[in-house]
Amino acid sequence: MKKMTIALLSGGISSERDVSIASGNQVYEALDREKYDIIRYDPKSDLPKLLDDAPNLDAALIILHGPFGEDGTVQGLLDLLNIPYQGAGVLGSAIGMNKVASKLLYEKAGLRIPPYMVFKRDDVLDSDNLVDQLGLPLVVKPVGSGSSVGISIVKAKDDLKDAMAKAFVEDDEILVEMFIKGIELTGGVIGNQMLQALPIIEIIPDDSHEFFDYVAKYTAGVTEEICPARIDDAMTEKAQACAKTAHRAIFCKGYSRTDMILSGEEVYVLETNTIPGMTPTSLLPQAAAAAGISFSDLLDRLIELSLEE
Repeated sequence: MKKMTIALLSGGISSERDVSIASGNQVYEALDREKYDIIRYDPKSDLPKLLDDAPNLDAALIILHGPFGEDGTVQGLLDLLNIPYQGAGVLGSAIGMNKVASKLLYEKAGLRIPPYMVFKRDDVLDSDNLVDQLGLPLVVKPVGSGSSVGISIVKAKDDLKDAMAKAFVEDDEILVEMFIKGIELTGGVIGNQMLQALPIIEIIPDDSHEFFDYVAKYTAGVTEEICPARIDDAMTEKAQACAKTAHRAIFCKGYSRTDMILSGEEVYVLETNTIPGMTPTSLLPQAAAAAGISFSDLLDRLIELSLEE
Protein backbone atom coordinates (compact mmCIF):
# COMPACT_ATOMS: atom_id res chain seq x y z
CA MET A 1 0.00 0.00 0.00
CA LYS A 2 1.33 3.44 -0.94
CA LYS A 3 2.34 5.61 1.98
CA MET A 4 0.36 8.76 2.69
CA THR A 5 2.16 12.08 3.01
CA ILE A 6 0.98 13.80 6.19
CA ALA A 7 1.55 17.44 7.11
CA LEU A 8 2.06 17.76 10.87
CA LEU A 9 1.37 21.32 12.03
CA SER A 10 2.54 22.37 15.49
CA GLY A 11 3.99 25.44 17.17
CA GLY A 12 2.20 28.55 15.93
CA ILE A 13 2.07 31.98 17.55
CA SER A 14 -0.44 31.65 20.40
CA SER A 15 0.37 31.63 24.13
CA GLU A 16 0.07 27.83 23.91
CA ARG A 17 2.97 27.48 21.47
CA ASP A 18 5.16 25.41 23.82
CA VAL A 19 2.35 22.94 24.54
CA SER A 20 1.71 22.61 20.82
CA ILE A 21 5.36 21.87 20.07
CA ALA A 22 5.53 19.24 22.83
CA SER A 23 2.36 17.60 21.54
CA GLY A 24 3.62 17.73 17.97
CA ASN A 25 6.84 16.00 18.98
CA GLN A 26 4.96 13.11 20.55
CA VAL A 27 2.51 12.79 17.66
CA TYR A 28 5.47 12.69 15.28
CA GLU A 29 7.02 9.81 17.25
CA ALA A 30 3.74 7.88 17.43
CA LEU A 31 2.79 7.99 13.75
CA ASP A 32 3.36 4.70 11.92
CA ARG A 33 6.27 5.15 9.51
CA GLU A 34 5.09 2.17 7.48
CA LYS A 35 1.89 4.09 6.67
CA TYR A 36 3.01 7.69 6.53
CA ASP A 37 5.70 10.04 5.32
CA ILE A 38 5.52 12.97 7.72
CA ILE A 39 6.51 16.55 6.99
CA ARG A 40 6.50 18.99 9.89
CA TYR A 41 5.41 22.61 9.60
CA ASP A 42 5.46 25.40 12.18
CA PRO A 43 2.91 28.02 11.07
CA LYS A 44 5.06 30.70 12.70
CA SER A 45 7.67 30.26 9.96
CA ASP A 46 6.67 27.53 7.50
CA LEU A 47 3.45 28.67 5.81
CA PRO A 48 5.18 29.45 2.47
CA LYS A 49 6.61 25.92 2.46
CA LEU A 50 3.17 24.48 3.26
CA LEU A 51 1.69 26.33 0.28
CA ASP A 52 4.43 25.05 -2.01
CA ASP A 53 4.05 21.46 -0.79
CA ALA A 54 0.22 21.41 -0.78
CA PRO A 55 -0.27 19.48 -4.06
CA ASN A 56 1.76 16.58 -2.64
CA LEU A 57 0.07 16.36 0.76
CA ASP A 58 -2.63 13.75 1.39
CA ALA A 59 -3.85 15.03 4.77
CA ALA A 60 -2.85 17.20 7.71
CA LEU A 61 -2.78 16.76 11.46
CA ILE A 62 -3.33 20.11 13.18
CA ILE A 63 -1.66 19.97 16.60
CA LEU A 64 -2.14 23.65 17.38
CA HIS A 65 -3.88 25.32 20.31
CA GLY A 66 -5.33 28.76 20.86
CA PRO A 67 -5.73 31.61 18.35
CA PHE A 68 -4.40 31.08 14.83
CA GLY A 69 -4.54 27.33 15.22
CA GLU A 70 -7.68 26.20 16.96
CA ASP A 71 -9.97 29.03 15.90
CA GLY A 72 -10.65 28.21 12.25
CA THR A 73 -7.89 30.27 10.65
CA VAL A 74 -5.54 27.39 9.80
CA GLN A 75 -8.56 25.24 8.96
CA GLY A 76 -9.63 27.82 6.37
CA LEU A 77 -6.16 27.84 4.84
CA LEU A 78 -6.15 24.05 4.53
CA ASP A 79 -9.62 24.16 2.96
CA LEU A 80 -8.29 26.60 0.35
CA LEU A 81 -5.36 24.27 -0.31
CA ASN A 82 -7.71 21.25 -0.53
CA ILE A 83 -5.84 19.39 2.23
CA PRO A 84 -8.06 17.22 4.48
CA TYR A 85 -7.42 17.60 8.22
CA GLN A 86 -8.64 16.06 11.45
CA GLY A 87 -11.30 17.63 13.60
CA ALA A 88 -13.67 20.55 13.28
CA GLY A 89 -13.78 22.76 10.20
CA VAL A 90 -13.80 26.55 10.12
CA LEU A 91 -17.27 26.87 11.65
CA GLY A 92 -16.88 24.39 14.51
CA SER A 93 -13.37 25.61 15.29
CA ALA A 94 -14.42 29.25 15.46
CA ILE A 95 -17.43 28.47 17.66
CA GLY A 96 -15.45 26.18 19.94
CA MET A 97 -12.85 28.91 20.46
CA ASN A 98 -15.51 31.43 21.46
CA LYS A 99 -16.95 30.56 24.86
CA VAL A 100 -19.97 32.85 24.46
CA ALA A 101 -20.97 31.46 21.07
CA SER A 102 -20.58 27.94 22.46
CA LYS A 103 -22.77 28.70 25.46
CA LEU A 104 -25.56 30.06 23.29
CA LEU A 105 -25.58 26.86 21.23
CA TYR A 106 -25.31 24.63 24.31
CA GLU A 107 -28.42 26.30 25.73
CA LYS A 108 -30.23 25.91 22.41
CA ALA A 109 -29.38 22.19 22.50
CA GLY A 110 -30.83 21.83 26.01
CA LEU A 111 -27.56 21.52 27.90
CA ARG A 112 -27.21 22.98 31.38
CA ILE A 113 -24.54 25.69 31.74
CA PRO A 114 -23.45 27.95 34.64
CA PRO A 115 -25.17 31.37 34.67
CA TYR A 116 -22.84 34.02 33.24
CA MET A 117 -22.31 37.62 32.14
CA VAL A 118 -20.11 38.97 29.35
CA PHE A 119 -17.93 42.08 29.54
CA LYS A 120 -16.03 44.07 26.93
CA ARG A 121 -12.90 46.04 27.75
CA ASP A 122 -14.69 49.42 27.89
CA ASP A 123 -17.69 48.26 29.94
CA VAL A 124 -18.25 49.85 33.34
CA LEU A 125 -18.04 47.24 36.11
CA ASP A 126 -20.78 47.27 38.73
CA SER A 127 -19.31 44.77 41.19
CA ASP A 128 -22.32 44.89 43.52
CA ASN A 129 -24.76 44.04 40.73
CA LEU A 130 -22.51 41.31 39.38
CA VAL A 131 -22.24 39.61 42.75
CA ASP A 132 -25.98 40.03 43.34
CA GLN A 133 -26.68 38.31 40.01
CA LEU A 134 -24.15 35.49 40.16
CA GLY A 135 -23.00 35.25 43.77
CA LEU A 136 -19.53 34.25 44.94
CA PRO A 137 -17.19 32.60 44.09
CA LEU A 138 -17.03 33.64 40.44
CA VAL A 139 -15.00 32.30 37.53
CA VAL A 140 -13.42 34.96 35.29
CA LYS A 141 -12.06 33.84 31.93
CA PRO A 142 -11.17 35.22 28.49
CA VAL A 143 -13.77 34.42 25.83
CA GLY A 144 -11.27 33.21 23.25
CA SER A 145 -8.32 31.41 24.87
CA GLY A 146 -7.57 27.80 25.77
CA SER A 147 -5.60 25.75 28.31
CA SER A 148 -7.15 27.81 31.14
CA VAL A 149 -4.91 30.77 30.25
CA GLY A 150 -6.09 33.95 32.00
CA ILE A 151 -8.66 32.24 34.23
CA SER A 152 -9.20 33.17 37.88
CA ILE A 153 -11.56 32.11 40.64
CA VAL A 154 -12.74 35.15 42.57
CA LYS A 155 -13.89 34.68 46.17
CA ALA A 156 -14.11 38.32 47.22
CA LYS A 157 -15.78 41.22 45.43
CA ASP A 158 -12.66 43.38 45.84
CA ASP A 159 -10.64 40.90 43.76
CA LEU A 160 -12.87 41.17 40.69
CA LYS A 161 -11.04 44.05 38.98
CA ASP A 162 -7.66 42.32 39.14
CA ALA A 163 -9.09 39.05 37.85
CA MET A 164 -10.82 40.83 34.97
CA ALA A 165 -7.63 42.73 34.12
CA LYS A 166 -5.77 39.40 33.98
CA ALA A 167 -8.37 38.00 31.59
CA PHE A 168 -8.34 41.13 29.42
CA VAL A 169 -4.63 40.56 28.78
CA GLU A 170 -5.71 37.55 26.69
CA ASP A 171 -8.86 38.90 25.00
CA ASP A 172 -10.97 42.03 24.48
CA GLU A 173 -14.05 40.18 25.74
CA ILE A 174 -14.31 38.18 28.96
CA LEU A 175 -16.78 35.91 30.66
CA VAL A 176 -17.77 35.96 34.32
CA GLU A 177 -19.72 32.90 35.39
CA MET A 178 -21.11 31.38 38.54
CA PHE A 179 -18.71 28.94 40.19
CA ILE A 180 -20.27 25.48 40.24
CA LYS A 181 -18.85 23.28 42.98
CA GLY A 182 -18.69 19.62 42.05
CA ILE A 183 -16.67 16.90 40.35
CA GLU A 184 -14.61 17.99 37.34
CA LEU A 185 -15.20 15.65 34.41
CA THR A 186 -14.18 15.55 30.78
CA GLY A 187 -15.70 13.48 28.00
CA GLY A 188 -14.09 12.65 24.68
CA VAL A 189 -15.99 11.91 21.49
CA ILE A 190 -14.69 10.38 18.25
CA GLY A 191 -16.53 10.25 14.92
CA ASN A 192 -18.22 12.22 12.18
CA GLN A 193 -21.83 11.09 11.69
CA MET A 194 -21.65 8.11 14.08
CA LEU A 195 -20.21 9.23 17.42
CA GLN A 196 -18.35 7.08 19.92
CA ALA A 197 -18.30 8.46 23.46
CA LEU A 198 -15.10 7.54 25.28
CA PRO A 199 -14.87 6.70 29.00
CA ILE A 200 -15.36 9.75 31.22
CA ILE A 201 -12.31 11.07 33.08
CA GLU A 202 -12.45 12.56 36.58
CA ILE A 203 -9.97 15.39 37.18
CA ILE A 204 -8.62 16.12 40.67
CA PRO A 205 -6.04 18.94 40.94
CA ASP A 206 -3.92 18.81 44.09
CA ASP A 207 -4.65 21.05 47.07
CA SER A 208 -2.46 23.87 45.75
CA HIS A 209 -4.77 24.37 42.75
CA GLU A 210 -8.41 25.38 43.04
CA PHE A 211 -9.20 24.20 39.52
CA PHE A 212 -7.63 22.56 36.47
CA ASP A 213 -5.52 25.58 35.52
CA TYR A 214 -2.57 25.84 33.10
CA VAL A 215 -0.01 24.61 35.65
CA ALA A 216 -2.27 21.77 36.78
CA LYS A 217 -2.79 20.73 33.16
CA TYR A 218 0.85 20.58 32.15
CA THR A 219 2.89 19.86 35.29
CA ALA A 220 3.50 16.18 35.97
CA GLY A 221 2.09 14.93 39.26
CA VAL A 222 -0.01 18.01 40.05
CA THR A 223 -3.33 16.54 38.92
CA GLU A 224 -4.84 13.10 39.47
CA GLU A 225 -6.80 11.89 36.44
CA ILE A 226 -9.04 8.89 37.03
CA CYS A 227 -10.40 6.95 34.05
CA PRO A 228 -13.08 5.79 34.14
CA ALA A 229 -14.45 8.41 36.53
CA ARG A 230 -15.75 7.26 39.91
CA ILE A 231 -19.38 7.94 39.09
CA ASP A 232 -22.24 5.49 38.64
CA ASP A 233 -23.41 4.13 35.30
CA ALA A 234 -26.36 6.51 35.07
CA MET A 235 -24.18 9.58 35.61
CA THR A 236 -21.59 8.22 33.19
CA GLU A 237 -24.23 7.82 30.48
CA LYS A 238 -25.55 11.31 31.22
CA ALA A 239 -22.07 12.87 30.95
CA GLN A 240 -21.33 10.96 27.73
CA ALA A 241 -24.65 12.10 26.27
CA CYS A 242 -23.78 15.70 27.17
CA ALA A 243 -20.38 15.36 25.46
CA LYS A 244 -22.06 14.07 22.29
CA THR A 245 -24.71 16.80 22.37
CA ALA A 246 -22.07 19.50 22.87
CA HIS A 247 -20.01 18.05 20.00
CA ARG A 248 -22.98 18.28 17.64
CA ALA A 249 -24.23 21.61 18.99
CA ILE A 250 -21.09 23.50 17.98
CA PHE A 251 -20.64 21.64 14.66
CA CYS A 252 -17.61 19.53 15.58
CA LYS A 253 -16.26 16.75 13.39
CA GLY A 254 -13.73 14.00 13.93
CA TYR A 255 -13.22 14.36 17.65
CA SER A 256 -13.67 16.70 20.60
CA ARG A 257 -13.39 16.77 24.36
CA THR A 258 -15.99 18.51 26.51
CA ASP A 259 -15.27 19.72 30.05
CA MET A 260 -18.09 19.41 32.57
CA ILE A 261 -18.91 19.73 36.26
CA LEU A 262 -21.09 17.15 38.01
CA SER A 263 -22.93 18.90 40.84
CA GLY A 264 -25.38 16.63 42.61
CA GLU A 265 -27.39 15.00 39.83
CA GLU A 266 -26.78 17.78 37.31
CA VAL A 267 -24.10 17.94 34.63
CA TYR A 268 -22.99 21.47 33.73
CA VAL A 269 -21.16 21.88 30.42
CA LEU A 270 -18.26 24.34 30.53
CA GLU A 271 -16.57 24.21 27.12
CA THR A 272 -15.60 21.95 24.24
CA ASN A 273 -12.05 21.51 23.01
CA THR A 274 -11.96 21.05 19.24
CA ILE A 275 -8.24 20.16 19.26
CA PRO A 276 -7.70 18.38 22.58
CA GLY A 277 -4.21 17.87 23.93
CA MET A 278 -2.55 15.12 21.92
CA THR A 279 0.26 13.51 23.87
CA PRO A 280 -0.11 9.88 25.01
CA THR A 281 -0.86 11.10 28.54
CA SER A 282 -3.30 13.86 27.49
CA LEU A 283 -6.90 13.42 28.51
CA LEU A 284 -8.48 12.30 25.24
CA PRO A 285 -5.72 9.76 24.43
CA GLN A 286 -6.04 8.47 28.02
CA ALA A 287 -9.75 7.91 27.52
CA ALA A 288 -9.11 6.29 24.14
CA ALA A 289 -6.59 3.94 25.75
CA ALA A 290 -9.20 2.98 28.35
CA ALA A 291 -11.49 2.11 25.43
CA GLY A 292 -8.78 -0.10 23.92
CA ILE A 293 -7.51 2.41 21.33
CA SER A 294 -3.72 2.96 21.39
CA PHE A 295 -2.25 6.39 20.72
CA SER A 296 -0.98 5.30 17.31
CA ASP A 297 -4.36 3.76 16.42
CA LEU A 298 -6.11 6.95 17.56
CA LEU A 299 -4.01 9.00 15.16
CA ASP A 300 -4.82 6.54 12.36
CA ARG A 301 -8.51 6.88 13.16
CA LEU A 302 -8.38 10.68 13.09
CA ILE A 303 -6.67 10.64 9.70
CA GLU A 304 -9.29 8.18 8.41
CA LEU A 305 -12.08 10.46 9.65
CA SER A 306 -10.52 13.47 7.93
CA LEU A 307 -10.44 11.61 4.62
CA GLU A 308 -14.01 10.37 5.15
CA GLU A 309 -15.17 13.97 5.31
